[in-house]
Amino acid sequence: MSNGIENKVILITGGSTGLGAETARFLASRGAKVAVAARRKTKLDEVVNDINASGGTGRAYELDVTNKAQVEATVAAVVADFGKIDVLINNAGLMPIRPMAEVNTDEWDAMIDVNLKGTLYGIAAVLPRFIAQESGHIINLSSVAGIKVFAPGGTVYSGTKFAVRAISDGLRQEVGEKIRVTSIQPGAVDSDLKYSTSGTAAETVLNFYKDAIPASSVARAIAFAIEQPADVDINEIVLRPTKQEF
Repeated sequence: MSNGIENKVILITGGSTGLGAETARFLASRGAKVAVAARRKTKLDEVVNDINASGGTGRAYELDVTNKAQVEATVAAVVADFGKIDVLINNAGLMPIRPMAEVNTDEWDAMIDVNLKGTLYGIAAVLPRFIAQESGHIINLSSVAGIKVFAPGGTVYSGTKFAVRAISDGLRQEVGEKIRVTSIQPGAVDSDLKYSTSGTAAETVLNFYKDAIPASSVARAIAFAIEQPADVDINEIVLRPTKQEF
C-alpha cells in the first residue's frame, strides 16, 4: 500500500546539509525520488550517495536560488530526468541576526534574496507545471519568527519569514482547489542556519540553539504533510523544542 510519498518526485532547495539533507534522506527512505539542489555540489553529492547506497533514488543539482534563470533550469532538469515533479520544498534560507541599528544592508539584501525571492522563484518555476498537471504540493519553510517578531536582532529575518507565511496562505487561496500549499514554522532546529550570524549576536544565537531539536523532527513533519490524501491540505505546521518559549 502506498504511503502517499512513494514514487513522488520531490525537489528540495538548500538540500546539501542540515534540515534539507535530513529531509531528503528521510523522504527517500519512504520511497520518494528526491532531487536535492544547493550551491555546494560536493555536499549534495554526499547526500545523494547516502540515498542511493541505502537503496533510494536521489540526484543532485547545483543551484543558487537567487538566480531566477537557474531555478527555472533546475526545475526543467528535474522534470527531464524524472518525467515529472510532484513536490517543491523551498528550504534554502539565511538567518544573520544583527540589531538594525548596525545597518548591515548587505545582510538585509541577502535575506530578502534567499529567503523571499528564492521562495518566489521556486514557486514561479513549478506553478505553471502544477497547474497544467492539476496537482502538486508547494512546501515553504517559514519560521516561528514568521509568527512572532524575533527582536532585537532578527527583525529583518522575521520580515522575510512573515512574508513567506503570507505568500503561502495567499497562494493556497488562489490555487488550492488542485494544488496543496504548506508553510512549516520551525523553532530552533539543529542545522547550519545558526552559523549565518557572524556579527555581535553570534554567541547569543549559538546559546539559543543549545536546546535545538534535530532536523529529523522537521523531516517527519514535512513527510506528514506530503503523505496526506490529495483532498487533504495541511496548511501550517508549527514545531519547536519543548523548552522554547519564543
